[in-house]
Amino acid sequence: MTFILVTALAYLIGAIPCGVLLTRLCGKEDIRQAGSGNIGATNVYRVAGRGLGIATLVGDALKGVIPTLVAVNISSFSITQVAIVAAATFLGHLYPIYLGFKGGKGVATALGIFMVLSPKSLFIALLVFIALLWKWRYISLGSIGAAAVIPFLVLFFEGSLPLFLATLFIAGMVVVRHRANIERLKNGTENKFKA
Repeated sequence: MTFILVTALAYLIGAIPCGVLLTRLCGKEDIRQAGSGNIGATNVYRVAGRGLGIATLVGDALKGVIPTLVAVNISSFSITQVAIVAAATFLGHLYPIYLGFKGGKGVATALGIFMVLSPKSLFIALLVFIALLWKWRYISLGSIGAAAVIPFLVLFFEGSLPLFLATLFIAGMVVVRHRANIERLKNGTENKFKA
């Protein structure tokens, strides 16, 4: 019963649309109708400014941290159950019940999840992200690159099949959610990041 409740709450927390809420609270336009239409930190940054973009990043990351941290600290939970809670949190961001199941790409929420599950893996994946962003100035490319390596880093550092499978699922969904960006990268029309 506890596991079902925690998993359901993890999804509901993951589904909180930080970007939409923050931009509304600050009197900005509906982020879903501006820029790329995405509810994540990158679009908020471009449309509503640096401060709200950073706040959205932090909020979306905390959505990943909180449920995963709770699951890790429930002694009766197996590593498989922890992995399921993490995946439920991530799915909440991608398919939020509050927005008709139309959510973001999940990068910041995944970041929060891996802060808890595998900090070493996250650190190296962030280095990959930064290197790709520094070289080519595309946030999407950095996100895809980090997603591509993190399942194997988790397997190496954690040695857990359930965590590897959950990570593979999360990383795969991140790449799938970036399919429009991948097309724009191919066509040379993707927006470059400007600090």
